[in-house]
Amino acid sequence: MTPHRSSSGRVTSAKIVIAGGFGVGKTTLVGSVSEITPLTTEAIMTSAGVGVDDTRQVPGKTTTTVAMDFGRITIDRDLILYLFGTPGQTRFWFMWDELVRGAIGAVVMVDTRRLADCFAAIDFFEHRRLPYLIAINCFDGVQYHNADDVREALAVSSDVPVVTCDARTRESTKQVLISLVEYVLTMRRTRTPTPA
Repeated sequence: MTPHRSSSGRVTSAKIVIAGGFGVGKTTLVGSVSEITPLTTEAIMTSAGVGVDDTRQVPGKTTTTVAMDFGRITIDRDLILYLFGTPGQTRFWFMWDELVRGAIGAVVMVDTRRLADCFAAIDFFEHRRLPYLIAINCFDGVQYHNADDVREALAVSSDVPVVTCDARTRESTKQVLISLVEYVLTMRRTRTPTPA
């Protein structure tokens, strides 16, 4: 989905992908910020996930996204964001290519207790040259590591924003999305040659 432009030339809608590892808070983020009832494809976890899905850090988790989450938020009168949450387990990653088609950028959700779970998402977006930011989900309102430490541990470029959020809180997640849009616009301005 490419951004739609109004007659004034301003972006009116854009697609953003919410990605990350299993149980990191993608569905929660989409649900907390969406102004419509979010479409989710949550399914009860079955014995097929035993030994595959690590639930030790999320012991109360009983469902998982099997296709995608979808939500929408109006940032202001000139900008509507359509949010597409990816499934976290590797066995569902065959859908990612379709989910990211037309996206302007991505949010990679991170649980600092399980940093390795987000490496595949980072690699995916870097390989496709899709702008992304890192959103550290502060579970229970606790930030275990600062942004610089997380950036270093993930070995992401210094220009990639690393922000903190509480995926359960609308204002917090809205700020993450605004930060991503600002980052994408900055990237586009620096890549676009100025006319002579």
